[in-house]
Amino acid sequence: MLFVFFLLWVIFNGKFTLEIALFGIVISLAVYAFICKFMDWSPKRDLYIIKISGFLIQYAFVLLKEIFKANVATIKMIFSEKYEREPVLVSFETNIKSKALRVLLANSITITPGTITVSLEDNRYLVHCLDVDFSEGIEDSVFVQILQKIEKAGEKHE
Repeated sequence: MLFVFFLLWVIFNGKFTLEIALFGIVISLAVYAFICKFMDWSPKRDLYIIKISGFLIQYAFVLLKEIFKANVATIKMIFSEKYEREPVLVSFETNIKSKALRVLLANSITITPGTITVSLEDNRYLVHCLDVDFSEGIEDSVFVQILQKIEKAGEKHE
């Protein structure tokens, strides 16, 4: 976070000189100390974010890939005259403990075409799928696997 504050300082100044760098370091340290004291932030959290950043980048790319694949499948299904759609409600549970990660999974399911998360209560998801094919493997999808890796990294962090 300290590096982000310093980087923002330099970007907002529009140029880089020794004076700007020194003031930036002092101001960045002051802002970082403020958020550590009053906003429940810690250097451990910075390390945790750095540790999981690879998983988050992987998750973003997988999400984009799955959205693209679901778009193609949904378009094929909609424009196919022979295809009989069979909508289905799927209920499943995950062992993801973090509320934020469970919500991230629900939102990822919802923004993927052909599926909508109807409800999320504790670890139980209720998902409406436009077709039964879209529901296959949803409880152990690549999304769930990456989020479990993120959670394991977080358990080691605590």
